[in-house]
Amino acid sequence: MKLYIVATPIGNLEDISFRAIRILKEVNFILCEDTRVTRILLDRHEIKTPTISYFQHSGMAKVNQIIDLLKQGKDLALVSDAGTPGISDPGNKLIELVLQEIPELKIEPIPGACAAISALSISGLPTDKFVFYGFLPHKKGKETILKEIINNKFTSVFYESTHRILKTLNKLKELGLGDKQVVVCRELTKKFETIYRGNIEEVLNKLEKDVTKGEFVVVIG
Repeated sequence: MKLYIVATPIGNLEDISFRAIRILKEVNFILCEDTRVTRILLDRHEIKTPTISYFQHSGMAKVNQIIDLLKQGKDLALVSDAGTPGISDPGNKLIELVLQEIPELKIEPIPGACAAISALSISGLPTDKFVFYGFLPHKKGKETILKEIINNKFTSVFYESTHRILKTLNKLKELGLGDKQVVVCRELTKKFETIYRGNIEEVLNKLEKDVTKGEFVVVIG
């Protein structure tokens, strides 16, 4: 029995390793955040493995089903809708619960795409030390985190949604981000991938004139 943690593409379906495809074909079941989303990837690579839904609000009944399959000697692969499971994703909680029941279980990472790392790699900002915030809170505690980012000695990276990107950047400007360098990545690896660079005011000017639809990764020096 093994549990594989398999990274999947963040947009472009070609961004998956030969090893990941092989593992997804060989395991007994694939645990998916959304089986409909994962099915698009599986069909593209002719993977016929049965899928099981596991997502943020899955209860203990589903976790126990997964534990039972592992105890039966089944090999399972965990994937998220996009990117690396466990990074801003409920996969880490599943691993914690499974290890409580099967401490000897071998858990194997199958590395691949991660939006935060992809954005950092093209940012041109220092990446020897960085702080990753995932998705910021919608309301409670958000301003505290934004102030922390402004005062951070290291590069900061976080995810933001279509509906909040301008509001969040304007709040950073209002709180005094100043001339720190900002890189905003929209729709990484997808058809309309766009990278905005400059200080907060310059990036806001570019974004306000452009389409703000899509998924965003923000990197701040």
